[in-house]
Amino acid sequence: MEKDKEFMELAIQEAQKCISTETAFNVGAVLVKDNRTLSVGYSREIEGNTHAEQCCLLKLKDIQDAKGATIYTTMEPCGKRLSGNVPCANLIVDAGIRRVVQGVREPETFVGESIGTLVLKKAGIIVEYLSGYEDQCLAVNIHLVHK
Repeated sequence: MEKDKEFMELAIQEAQKCISTETAFNVGAVLVKDNRTLSVGYSREIEGNTHAEQCCLLKLKDIQDAKGATIYTTMEPCGKRLSGNVPCANLIVDAGIRRVVQGVREPETFVGESIGTLVLKKAGIIVEYLSGYEDQCLAVNIHLVHK
């Protein structure tokens, strides 16, 4: 789907805005409903060790706007957080998002086996990987992925 590619490319642009750190991935996200961008976000954009998907949701004026939406994210939403913040997969479920389009699975670097996709699917959310974007989604994390 051409729109999926367009929104994933926007998510990659968001990920490129991240200030790299040795303790977290650089991720970008775009929240979309009816082919209209509701919100964009990137890792650590908002104070408090925030993740990209979390930033998208925090920036909404009304969280109800997320119901039925699609979120495009360069990396699988986290299912575990070491920081004590609510995992992004849970935030997505709670917001009523209908579909998640991911660029790559979360590498095992920080939390071991990722469970984000499992949490989403268990809640009935459609989870898809957009092939062809793996290299671009990992490139913004070269400082962590290729050590």
